[in-house]
Amino acid sequence: MDFNLPTELTEFLKNLDRFIDQEIRPLQAKDDNERFFDHRREWARTDFDNDGLPRPEWEALLVECKKLADKAGFWRLPLPKEFGGQEIGNLWMSVIRDHLASKGLGLFNDLQNEHSVVGNFPIIVMLRDFGTQEQKDKFITGQLNFETRITFGLTEPNHGSDATHMETKAVRETRNGVSGWLINGEKMWTTGMHTATHCALFARTSGKAGDALGITCFLVPTETPGVKIEEYMWTFNMPTDHPRVSFTGVWVPDTTMFGKEGHGLPLAQSFVHENRIRQAASSLGAAQFCVNESVKYARERKPFGEELARNQGIQFPLVELATQCEMLRLLIRKTAWEMDQMPHPEVAKKLSDKVSMCNYWANRLVCEAADRAMQVHGGIGYSRHKPFEHIYRHHRRYRITEGSEEIQMRKVAGFLFGYMGPNKF
Repeated sequence: MDFNLPTELTEFLKNLDRFIDQEIRPLQAKDDNERFFDHRREWARTDFDNDGLPRPEWEALLVECKKLADKAGFWRLPLPKEFGGQEIGNLWMSVIRDHLASKGLGLFNDLQNEHSVVGNFPIIVMLRDFGTQEQKDKFITGQLNFETRITFGLTEPNHGSDATHMETKAVRETRNGVSGWLINGEKMWTTGMHTATHCALFARTSGKAGDALGITCFLVPTETPGVKIEEYMWTFNMPTDHPRVSFTGVWVPDTTMFGKEGHGLPLAQSFVHENRIRQAASSLGAAQFCVNESVKYARERKPFGEELARNQGIQFPLVELATQCEMLRLLIRKTAWEMDQMPHPEVAKKLSDKVSMCNYWANRLVCEAADRAMQVHGGIGYSRHKPFEHIYRHHRRYRITEGSEEIQMRKVAGFLFGYMGPNKF
């Protein structure tokens, strides 16, 4: 049993850090781009007079960073080789995301909008596995060249985790001799709709509420008549690009169907395990950052002439958090390594519970670590001059999204008690 990371991976991390220091940090320091990362970050990023949307100059900076990373060979790293990537797998991605998040806030890795110099591309993998050749040719190249952007329309105002009960409906309708679908419904949290060219819209085309089959996905152009952004949902962590969108009398041709008719849910679930293990690694890295910064501050701060770190009331909570970080890191890396040893469909059958363990616990841990960091730092920790409030506000959402922690705990319970998984009885 060897717990050492592959030499190629440790060398890669050194090269990645070198690239960040030489290319990305100077860009962050240029033209007062620091305003997006220091105490002004929420105000610099958010256009409060325009529905709370991200400011265009903020999003333009993220694209500029990605293009630098792409030119240097980092951005497409996890993609299949046919798309310019290296297919590095889940262990590599988990280690990289943990490493980047543990460095704190910066242009190299801003998790508020899933931005990173090493990208994550679930939509592109979905297109590879489920898209028609025409869809692959159009959207994969378009996504990588920043020409197209696909948002995700699954959650509804009345239905979140219970996706099989969605009320959005699509019925067959032919127009001008062209076979297609008439769609009516409403979606929530369609992130990125303000700049999206298409929405991967899920609608029931057959069956009854609660059926897993009978849901179909369509790649609906966002400029299609009947598509309307009703409101942007202002959130705990601003800016917001999460609107409620209505689809009223929206007609699309058969060519927009993404995947097989009635088999849309497998698309929505196709990348869930990869996304969850990678997101867990990011939360772990952010938690580790909070612990490290708190330890550093406790050694430097000297109230009443003695290091704050001398107090057990400071030591013990950080000891517990550090211990949990170490244990979680081992579970994440072990699970990611096991995921790399089997075909993707097998992961859902054999490792889904372990992935859920990693994810829900990492998201809870980072919130606890950020809260403790505020406490250790006192007043300055509560201020926006430290990043802990930003880390807390961002990562708190992951206890709801990516599958709420209750949903994930039910998955673990299903495996544990034999209701599902390899030991089902």
